[in-house]
Amino acid sequence: MMRLPLFEFRAPRSLEEAARILDGERANAMPLAGGTDLLPNMKRRQQVPRTLVSLCHIESLSGIELSDSGLRLGACLTLSDITADPRLRNGLTALAQAASLVATPQIRNMATLGGNICLDTRCNYYDQSYEWRKSINFCLKKDGTTCWVAPGSSKCVAVSSTDTGPALMALGARVRLVSRSGEREVLLSDLYNNDGIDYLKRRPDEILAEVLLDSFDGWKSTYWKLRRRGSFDFPVLSVAAAARLSRDNVVEDAQIVVGSSACRPLPATDAAKLLLGRLLNLETITEAAALAARIAKPLDNTDFDMTWRKRVTAEFVTYALRELRGDDVRAERESFTRYAFE
Repeated sequence: MMRLPLFEFRAPRSLEEAARILDGERANAMPLAGGTDLLPNMKRRQQVPRTLVSLCHIESLSGIELSDSGLRLGACLTLSDITADPRLRNGLTALAQAASLVATPQIRNMATLGGNICLDTRCNYYDQSYEWRKSINFCLKKDGTTCWVAPGSSKCVAVSSTDTGPALMALGARVRLVSRSGEREVLLSDLYNNDGIDYLKRRPDEILAEVLLDSFDGWKSTYWKLRRRGSFDFPVLSVAAAARLSRDNVVEDAQIVVGSSACRPLPATDAAKLLLGRLLNLETITEAAALAARIAKPLDNTDFDMTWRKRVTAEFVTYALRELRGDDVRAERESFTRYAFE
């Protein structure tokens, strides 16, 4: 049985109090929300904070505020809350879909939006027990000096496996980061680094407090996820797409994001630009899907063959864009997991 290391537990009642604790503890402390990623990592000694600062008793972090100008989502909203909220539909459907596809119902009841955004990067060599990792002299991401995926690399290539991250990036989300020294608002796309170790630009003394979204009236969005099993598993490929279409299915604006193919979610900027001003027909969709697949460069550190995962990227972008134009793709959604075994 893997046991948690000793730690001090703090349960502040306000955001200001939590920020003071993190400011005093700095790198020795970590914020705790649902704990569905952090606590297993602590059992494997991947993360070993001396102090955990619980955010669960801070009411301001668990609300949803909807206005004409947009939406504010508290970082401690559970993924089940997001999945069940009828306001997160149409333009925001990608977020609800992404939240609904994380793990299992029991985990979604605990896991939070902020926690999933800040999810630790993953790798077959890193996500093992302490004893297993010790037997190979650890790895570059934690306690070692060698990246066993790419031994000649000086950079860790652990993969970003957040589901809500790509969906929110496609929706142009911003996040509010709060610390004792003040607060700042950054685009979610700017929060991520393409580095398996230093994968977030959030400082140790900062709390991700809110996700901010502009109004998405007139938009449609969708999220597609590849994993071996139909539930529980982390994504080994994900695609989020959002678009505003005219009545004639001409693309007025669009965003495409590819997830789980690098250390951060990757915006498919060229593919999105190609769509602008064009009819969303099969020819346009095929061209955009091919462009989006170019940025996906998966490595052999998660499930499935990496060359197959790259090839499937174009198919997933195709499914997503077809769904945005109104095609019935329910059969594809139900079958792609089975297709993965063929």
